[in-house]
Order: sequence, then structure tokens, then C-alpha cells
Amino acid sequence: MTDLFSLDSYDYPLPHDRIARYPLAQRDHSKMLVVNRATRSFAHHTFAELPQFLAPNDVVVMNNTRVLPCRLYAKRIKADGTCFTGAVALLFLHPVEKTSDGLPQWRVLMKPAKKLPVGSRIQLDNHASTLTVTDYRGNGEGVVSVHLANGVACVEDLLQHAGEMPIPPYLNRHAEASDTTQYQTVFAKVPGSQAAPTAGLHFTPEVLATLDEQGITRAEVTLTVSIGTFREVQTDNILNHTMDGEWYTVDNSAAQAITACKSTNGKVLAIGTTVAKTLETVAKEHDGTIVPQSGESKLFIVPGFEFKAVDRLLTNFHMPKSTLLMLVSAFADYDLMMAAYQEALAHNYRFYSYGDCMLIL
Repeated sequence: MTDLFSLDSYDYPLPHDRIARYPLAQRDHSKMLVVNRATRSFAHHTFAELPQFLAPNDVVVMNNTRVLPCRLYAKRIKADGTCFTGAVALLFLHPVEKTSDGLPQWRVLMKPAKKLPVGSRIQLDNHASTLTVTDYRGNGEGVVSVHLANGVACVEDLLQHAGEMPIPPYLNRHAEASDTTQYQTVFAKVPGSQAAPTAGLHFTPEVLATLDEQGITRAEVTLTVSIGTFREVQTDNILNHTMDGEWYTVDNSAAQAITACKSTNGKVLAIGTTVAKTLETVAKEHDGTIVPQSGESKLFIVPGFEFKAVDRLLTNFHMPKSTLLMLVSAFADYDLMMAAYQEALAHNYRFYSYGDCMLIL
């Protein structure tokens, strides 16, 4: 019998050439594996066919977060003002309290962190602004103060000037100009994320228009995708893993749309695990009801979790041993999900952020 709380239970072999390093030219041409939980069956479609699985009293809930160009490269400054040759990679996460003299500070992931002790000064590769490491919190995570230069008013502006899109490291390439738009959903609005809500990447204006023509309600929530989504699980027993917090907002419009859907026995389709996490965070606190709310979610969904808000889920194919694979295994049943992944492998589906998707009914 499978131990559903063992990290090894969420491992699976994936040939490297099945990782989609680039998106398709036409987003909605992605394959879509339809998983029917009631019949435990699979069907093969394309994402453009999504609207045929929806009814007018359903609601499609999307994460409208926008990815920041928050990856920067730099070099450590020596005592004499020159720079070391070794490269430093920085991923800016979110602002924290300013220094006593008013400098902005940001929480960052640093690599290699062991060469950046507190007090280290850092020169960006393509901007005159410099950084100082003010704190180190372990696991490659620290805090830097930012000395802005060249008339840049704030760190967000610095990122727009000097940062690149934080495409996943498994793509094994630097971000390219096309990633600036390809690694954003067409409905991205609220800036702040360090990764895209990838299930939403399949949508096109044409698919959204079809939903509208069919009278299917669309609602938007915001969850800032950060290390809470993509940090690796490092404990053999997954229950010992601690999720990092991620900020979310469910506004009045979204809460009303979901409530109306439930009142008419419609289905709530969550576009991605980030939406599922957001809605289930709120529902867990309010006995299944969705209310307007903002906060920080550390919800870790594993098999045995009782879903109270989400009826259906659109999701991409996730990395082995990831918290996202655990979430979908909780939603769809572990054995069915493992079979679905094997079905996708057998039919040449493309995996991960720029890959194909799965609709779980």
C-alpha cells in the first residue's frame, strides 16, 4: 500500500526532452488531458476546447497576478572597490521594513549565498545601483538594502530597468525577449509574483471571448506566486514540510460570483493550483463560504484534505516531489493522478510551466 505521506511516493521518471523549454506559438493549441474522477477515465483534447466542458452557471476563477522581472545578476564588490569575477544571481521576493536611514530593503534569494555574508556589497551587472546584504536567514535567503542610482525612484522601477523574467531554472536557459510576454497570462494585472500561475498561460483572448459568449462567469483573485509555491520539499515525511506564506486577495466581486455559482449548483473551476490554494484558504476559515478577504496563506494541501470551494481544476503537469503534485493528488485521488501522469507520458504531452495541461472534472 502506498504511503501517501512519503516524499518518495510523489516521484516519477521524466525524460529530459519532455520538459517544454519554450511555449507553443499558439497558447490554446496545448494538449489538454481531461481526467474524469467519477469514471476514472481519460480523454485527449486541446485547451481551445475548454469551453465545451462548462455550463452557463459555472464560474471560472483565474489568478490575475503579474510576474515581476525580478531576477538580477551582479558581482560582489571588493574592499578596494573593484569586483570579484564570480557571478551572483538574485531573485527579489518582496519588500521588508526600510533601514534606519531610509534605504529600501527586499527579501531575496541569493546564489551562491555562502559567498555573500552579511555586510557584502554587490554591484549589479547592468545598472549603477548597488546592494548591501543586511541579513541572512538560511536556505539561500537573505535581505538586501538597495542604493538606487541613475534616477530610479524605487526598487520596482529598478527591476523594470535591470531585471529579467524569472523563468524556471529547469528550462536551462536565460530569459529571452519573448519571455517578457510569454511568461505572463493574458489577464495579468497585479504585479508582484516571482513565477507565473502557469495553468493560466494557455488562455487566449479568443478563448476568453468564447466563455463570455456562452454566458460563463469569469472571476479573478490574486495570489502572489512566490517560494511558497516552488520551494522543494526536503523532509521524507511530507507532513513535516512547512509552507512559506504567499499573499492573496479575494475581492467582493469574486466572492459574489462564487457564491452565486454555488447557489445554482454550478461548478467552480479553479485555473491552477494557486487559485485552488486561495479559495480553499478562505473556505477553510469560513466553513466552506467564500468571503472577501486578504491575507497570507501557508495552506499545504495533501491527500486527505477536504476541498470545500473548488469543484474542478485546470492544472499543468508538475515536478516530481513538488507540493503542487501533492495538491493535485489530493484533489483527484493519488492513484488516479499517478495514472494520469503515465497517460500523459504515453501520449507525448509536454511538461511543466510551458507545457500542456490537465482538466480534472
